[in-house]
Amino acid sequence: MRRDLTSELVAERAGISRSSLWKVGSGNPAVAMGIYAAVLHALNDMDKDLLLIAKDDELGRHLQDMNLMTRKRASRRKA
Repeated sequence: MRRDLTSELVAERAGISRSSLWKVGSGNPAVAMGIYAAVLHALNDMDKDLLLIAKDDELGRHLQDMNLMTRKRASRRKA
């Protein structure tokens, strides 16, 4: 509403139906994250804010690094 865009225009820009846009607006948990990103992008590139959120996530990076698998070599067989 602040950007003076109609729901039809936002839905068209996002490539979704008006009913999906209504679900986004009502916070329906069944809506996929990609649809939220598409709507943010349709609202004049607001999806760039998502990159700022993930940019400095030190805890998330640390947790991700802890879960990285390291390959171990099998011991050599003696002939």
